[in-house]
Amino acid sequence: MRDVLRTHLTETWLVLVILALGIVLSLTTDQFLSPVNMTDLLNTSAVNLIFAMGLVVVLIAGAIDISFAVAASVVQYVTALIVLSLGGGNWMVGFLIAGSCGVLLMAINAALIHHFRIISIVVTIATFNVFFGLLMFFTRGVSIYTLPDWWTDRVILWEYETASGAWAELTLPVLVMALCVAATWLFIGHTNTGRQLYVFGDNPDGARRIGINAAAMQYIAFGWLGLMTGIAALMQVNYAQEVVPNALYGRELDVLAAVVLGGARLGGGRGTVLGCVLGVLLIAITENGLNLLGVSSYAFKMVVGAIILAAITLSNVSLHRVRGSRA
Repeated sequence: MRDVLRTHLTETWLVLVILALGIVLSLTTDQFLSPVNMTDLLNTSAVNLIFAMGLVVVLIAGAIDISFAVAASVVQYVTALIVLSLGGGNWMVGFLIAGSCGVLLMAINAALIHHFRIISIVVTIATFNVFFGLLMFFTRGVSIYTLPDWWTDRVILWEYETASGAWAELTLPVLVMALCVAATWLFIGHTNTGRQLYVFGDNPDGARRIGINAAAMQYIAFGWLGLMTGIAALMQVNYAQEVVPNALYGRELDVLAAVVLGGARLGGGRGTVLGCVLGVLLIAITENGLNLLGVSSYAFKMVVGAIILAAITLSNVSLHRVRGSRA
């Protein structure tokens, strides 16, 4: 048991922090532990968790991406226009179009990073602005409200009527999120390609020497993020029941903070699915708790910024250096 805790130290701490935060919020607010609030937390966190399943693979491979949320907005709009032109389509067609579009957009990032040897953060800052600029230019910021019924109908997996008459519900995005979590866990933890991504992210030069294809690693990592981006785009529309060009703008920093909080290293070579799930839940619970306590949303942004800053600092300062400075 002790060895397991040492191996999963980050996850253990996250569980303890989540439990402590849950106890504090349950004592300070009446709504936190209510079934309605708990199910709403899962429903609203589903899209971020799907994003996180793609981003953790990119971080494991030693890269970083901040364009995925804007890319998802592009995917939403393109998918909506295509399925409407086809007469409505269905879920299979929607997943095929959205997934393909997401993979294509992320492949652009991978191509620029690998073939032009540009740092991933620089590339994705650029594509973030290009994707969003093109989207707003061609759509003029106009939302799409007329969508096929299969896309907007709420699929309720479980529901419960509380004593106050309110309904606690788990919807389709939660199921899709669970499938994405399981698929990512199998991919990075139980396939040869997943193990190669860890090796490549930890030591790219060493990985090349033992025959790991660097280009393949980049395209696979960003391709997985693209697939998750497409799926998240579909689920966001199903939850919101409309396509809004800037609906996901700014979501990338929340997801990045959650993933690095879950133990993924910005330098590559480290990251787990469980850590990502716990990181996203901790961020979601923190935001939810601040809202219930009536604290300004700017305080939440401050927390997210502090997490990212701490992650960058810890990724660049070794433990030995920290000890040396203390001495």
